Amino acid sequence: MANTREIRTRIKSIQDIMKITNAMYLISSSKLKKARKNLQATEPYFEGLQSTIHDILVRTPHMDHVFFERRKEIEPSERKIGFLVVTADKGLAGSYNHNVIKTAEKEMCKSKNNVLFVVGQVGRQYFMRKGVDVDCEFLYTAQDPTLYRAESISETMIELFKSRRLDDVYVVYTKMITPMKAEVQLGKLLPFERKKFERRAAGYQHAKFEPSPEAVMDHLVPNYIKGLIFGALVESFSSEQNARMTAMDAATTSAKDMLRSLQLQYNRARQAAITQEITEIVSGAKSLKK
Repeated sequence: MANTREIRTRIKSIQDIMKITNAMYLISSSKLKKARKNLQATEPYFEGLQSTIHDILVRTPHMDHVFFERRKEIEPSERKIGFLVVTADKGLAGSYNHNVIKTAEKEMCKSKNNVLFVVGQVGRQYFMRKGVDVDCEFLYTAQDPTLYRAESISETMIELFKSRRLDDVYVVYTKMITPMKAEVQLGKLLPFERKKFERRAAGYQHAKFEPSPEAVMDHLVPNYIKGLIFGALVESFSSEQNARMTAMDAATTSAKDMLRSLQLQYNRARQAAITQEITEIVSGAKSLKK
């Protein structure tokens, strides 16, 4: 059995670790609330953009636009596919990073001409160690998503798609379904599909688009893609914080269990030491009487 000094040292070490895990839990909780608040504040604007794009498509069913260009003449095996993978900048978040990376690898196996864009240091380092071709100039952090960052990323994706260096663009991210459940999602950014713009329940009002529906679409679609990317970044960031909260809560609970076990060992060791001292004293007293 370990002596009391060793047990006290272990108890002190676990108590220090428990303070850290509890602090990380509180920090993640605060970041999660802030991120969800920012997303809810911007959702009405991007929902309005989606409705307007749908209105244009309804009124101009035969309009050809670059953002809806399917490029069917290119064989599936020859299509250049871009994957925007959103991971975290650090670990200690359970299986969050592993699930995203696993899904990205699974989708990339379906195509030969892949271009990988990674948000987050964990995913970037993982794919570089694996020898996967990663765009090294695409350096974005996963912390505290902003509309400015989403706009920069969307401009890159749009430019590559319009210049035909990419034929399809997908985003792999984690969506927080409930506070207890998160799922990795594969979303298609480009080209757009008309069927994805669902018909609104309300009837359509007469509208006129100036100077032309095409010009309006040129302005709306980049903003809409920015909204999609911003939503993916915030959902991933929220899922990361939620996963870290769960991991830190489990770590704190485990630390408490270990402290109870060590405290019991400490009491036993202390009691054994006291009993041994009493036995030695009694034995000494008996020796003096003899």
